[in-house]
Amino acid sequence: MQNGTHVAKEQPRLTLYIILTTAFLSLCFLLSLSSSYQNSPPPHTGSHDIRPDPRLFPSSSKIAADTAPPSIAYLISGSSGDSRRILRLLFATYHPRNRYLLHLDSLATQSERDRLALTVGDVPIFRAARNVDVVGKADFAYRRGSSPMASTLHGASILLRLSGAWDWFVNLSIDEYPLVTQDELLHILSHLPKDLNFVNHTSYIGWKESRRLKPVIVDPGLYLAEKTDMFFASQKRELPKAFKLFSGPSFSILSRSFIEHCVLGTDNFPRTLLMYLSNTPASLSNYFPTILCNSNLFKKTIINNNLLYLASNDTSKGHHQLDPKEFTEMAQSGAAFARVSSLDDPVLDRIDHELLGRAHGQVVPGGWCLGDSGDNRSSCSVWGDSGILRPGSGSERLERRIVELLSNDWFRLHQCISE
Repeated sequence: MQNGTHVAKEQPRLTLYIILTTAFLSLCFLLSLSSSYQNSPPPHTGSHDIRPDPRLFPSSSKIAADTAPPSIAYLISGSSGDSRRILRLLFATYHPRNRYLLHLDSLATQSERDRLALTVGDVPIFRAARNVDVVGKADFAYRRGSSPMASTLHGASILLRLSGAWDWFVNLSIDEYPLVTQDELLHILSHLPKDLNFVNHTSYIGWKESRRLKPVIVDPGLYLAEKTDMFFASQKRELPKAFKLFSGPSFSILSRSFIEHCVLGTDNFPRTLLMYLSNTPASLSNYFPTILCNSNLFKKTIINNNLLYLASNDTSKGHHQLDPKEFTEMAQSGAAFARVSSLDDPVLDRIDHELLGRAHGQVVPGGWCLGDSGDNRSSCSVWGDSGILRPGSGSERLERRIVELLSNDWFRLHQCISE
């Protein structure tokens, strides 16, 4: 009887010991995960030196920190065979103050990814500024489904980790191209609040309800290594009642504070919406507008224009060459970017020559560019303070557009309106 009593008394102690041991091992496991995340290798870069050239970021700069130009984080994405288009887009949007992450999805071979990283590492200004990286382990992204949203959030989280200095996030596909230089864009953005978000959005769903929101799909890009057909379930689902859905084009210019809210924030709505949209055909076009317009913190920061020019008869499936009249209309639109059709589209050469002042295979010269060193290999082989901007006529066009968008009779009237 005493032995039974002794065993009964020892049982709670044994249970407590097991619980404490399990808790300790779990804590060690979580700490090891945290440590491995913090020490995991960064994306591919072109050099082992992690310090940028002090001539680009001099400690003795006359530009005060609070008046220094802003910085943009660019995620530039493509697929197999798109390396040349990604590089051309990188050259056209380059500025030493910005941050660039290049992503070839998993349809591209690892050798393509490695060649892209080596090409980036061979450009002197990229090595000097230390601001261009290539994703080593690629995501798979269909144009439809939830994998584009997952890839975009993955890229944004990497950019947050790589640098704490950028102010806006732009997800560029190879179908977009700049219409202003980065000196012009940064000059205009330097006069704006850094919490503004440029996002086309509408609450009018219309035909999208039956084609993009109610269907239930399974995106194979999330779990298969090869490209397969999208799986559509036979069931449909109801639209949410706990929040209001908004939609718009996938291209947008988003503030760093909003990206941190989506990736790192304590508000659970971004994660709730992520799960809701995970099996819809068009997740990315609904994700950011819906979060912005359902948040008391951010819905007053949204401007219902993404500064992207689309030709009047633009279609994602067709090839359209701009005639001279349309080119003038595009240039005078005040947009910062435009939708283009292909790498060899002659309009890109006109944009480079007439709007950007960019030579073939070269970056766009800016205030940081002091000329060449006499070897004729690069027009910007000598550089100086990246905080010095040299805006041209493009800043005037962009300024007029921004002033129109921020006018009192337009800004509020087109902001997260329920239709």
